[in-house]
Amino acid sequence: MTISRRAALAGGLAAVALAGCSGSGPSAGTAVHGSFVSRRRGGARTPWTVLSPPGHDRARLPVLVVLHGRGGDQNYAYRTLHFDRYLAEVVGAGAPPFAIAAPYGGDHDYWHPRRGTDPAGMVVDEFLPLLAARGLDVARVGLLGWSMGGYGALYLAGVLGRSRCAVAVAESPAIWHHSYQSVRGAFDDAGDFDRHAVLARLGRLAGIPLRIDCGSSDGFAPVTRDLRAGISPTPAGGIEPGGHNPAYWRSQARAQLAFAAQNL
Repeated sequence: MTISRRAALAGGLAAVALAGCSGSGPSAGTAVHGSFVSRRRGGARTPWTVLSPPGHDRARLPVLVVLHGRGGDQNYAYRTLHFDRYLAEVVGAGAPPFAIAAPYGGDHDYWHPRRGTDPAGMVVDEFLPLLAARGLDVARVGLLGWSMGGYGALYLAGVLGRSRCAVAVAESPAIWHHSYQSVRGAFDDAGDFDRHAVLARLGRLAGIPLRIDCGSSDGFAPVTRDLRAGISPTPAGGIEPGGHNPAYWRSQARAQLAFAAQNL
């Protein structure tokens, strides 16, 4: 997906050719940045980033929507987790090409409708149409997120269902059995938690290829085990050595992006 320099300047976008890996590794492809005013998020300016693999920036690519964690933003996936490089490696190794599209969903809004904001609605009703208008294929999308975004990936997969969600990947998902266990700010109140709890609505994920990972020393490991046990067939992924941190998330990136590519 490319735009001319004149169009980029006129539309307030920036297209950046990302630096490649050191040595003989593949180029990291292209990042395009933009923003829009989201009515679903109460009129908030909502920045976004789209990553394309090398040689495919003009193609009508399927999309993996990436949802950031608490305190993160739309650039965390490539500035911290280096998804641009892992995407290039996975596609360079023969996986079908796809784009990664990451919107900003709020510091701690937890990717569901709540008082004053609806980041889930922003993704479905505003961000996906924006991507379609820019030539990407959003008929059926993939979802991936970590921590708060891992919850969001599972929640949104249930909202979209098998007809619109081709694959969902959740790592270290921030989920709880009960509202009183959740961190402050994740939900408005107990009613908000109950209306949007993932564990209570696993049937909505039926038919969607799933991968769910969590580090064994992560505080979310016990509930992630329960989550995985409650889904049939058992999701790909598992509980691996690691914690709730970027080092663990990077360690799973290649396998997760390859899994997404197989199902998009």
